[in-house]
Amino acid sequence: MQDYINGRVQAQRVEIFERVADGLHIPGEMLDLAPRSWETSTRHVRPVADASHTQPSSEDGDPSVLRRDFMKLGAGLAATGLAAQLPGLPSRTVGNRVGSSTVAELRASFGRLRRLDDHLGGADTYRLYFAEVQKTDALLKSASFAGPDRQELLSFFAEQAQQAGWAAFDAGWHNEAKMLYEQSFEAAKAANDVDLAANALALRSYQLLPSTDVAVDLTDKSCSIAAKSVHPGVKSLLYQRGAWTYAVAGQADKAAWALGQAEAALVSEAGEGYGPDWAVWAHNPTELQIITGRCWTELHRPLRAVPALEAAMAQYDDSHARDKALYLSWLSEAYLDAGEVEHSATAATRALGLAADVASARPQQRLSVVMSRLEPHQSVPEVADLLAQRPLDPLQVRS
Repeated sequence: MQDYINGRVQAQRVEIFERVADGLHIPGEMLDLAPRSWETSTRHVRPVADASHTQPSSEDGDPSVLRRDFMKLGAGLAATGLAAQLPGLPSRTVGNRVGSSTVAELRASFGRLRRLDDHLGGADTYRLYFAEVQKTDALLKSASFAGPDRQELLSFFAEQAQQAGWAAFDAGWHNEAKMLYEQSFEAAKAANDVDLAANALALRSYQLLPSTDVAVDLTDKSCSIAAKSVHPGVKSLLYQRGAWTYAVAGQADKAAWALGQAEAALVSEAGEGYGPDWAVWAHNPTELQIITGRCWTELHRPLRAVPALEAAMAQYDDSHARDKALYLSWLSEAYLDAGEVEHSATAATRALGLAADVASARPQQRLSVVMSRLEPHQSVPEVADLLAQRPLDPLQVRS
């Protein structure tokens, strides 16, 4: 694993680069490839879709093909270290000058790279995202700006730092995540981007769980900011994350309140747009079903949790392997709380299969909890079969 993290293992197979380019619509020039077949003669970069991250758009190609390619891509990245070797975003500056068009282009390009997180674990994506944080940091220190342009670049830095922090958190590298979340918060404040600042607080509160006192305090602040946001996508995201913190803290009333606020944001009019790209994935009924089910599972109310999670999992594509494995682990626990041991073991077995090749610490941590709860039921065949497959930490297997 250390050879991979330190970059001593290099990508050798060009077809993996090609799958990245074609799967994410990254122009070939960004990966040192020839122009891809889907690129137009004007080399136009397709904007990032702002729809649900659970369903590829029709212009992304056949979902079944993408699902297969991304499943292969996950294994390929782990084997070759490609995530550590992808070229960074192009720096289109004029001399030492950074203007608003440059920041907008960089933000759109990073939005495409963000989509890697839909299909890969944080141990595969962290170095890529962190490299972009470093490049933007260098621009902030060396380039010249008009005042508003520097503010925009600071906001972009905060956005990147959150994405890199999330990848570190997902990989189990909590010191790195803490540092990046704190840098993001400070940059967002300096940019006067209150929505991003609130999201930094929400992400940090996630990391602090299950220690709840500070986490709840940060969540209270985040939800206060959410109430003032003009973007429904930001409101929905922040309230959903707040609901989770409240649920872990055992505060059922506040969790239910936050879920209600998230639902209200979901159906509200978007007078100023649903929100920035980093937030709009949460402006989606399936995502709300998932967080609702997770919250009620954590609060041991399976009659509320199971229907929400079952409905969401029926729509959630297996190519989002890490996330689906996590959500199935909560469905498994909800079944167990309802006394449905066989259903619980079946859901956990599905989660285990999805998590097998994902470079993320979180599915293994969740499944360890579920399996421990299932151990007293080893006489049930489905449970015995599941426990016989008890895995090693997938990140350790790669080392």
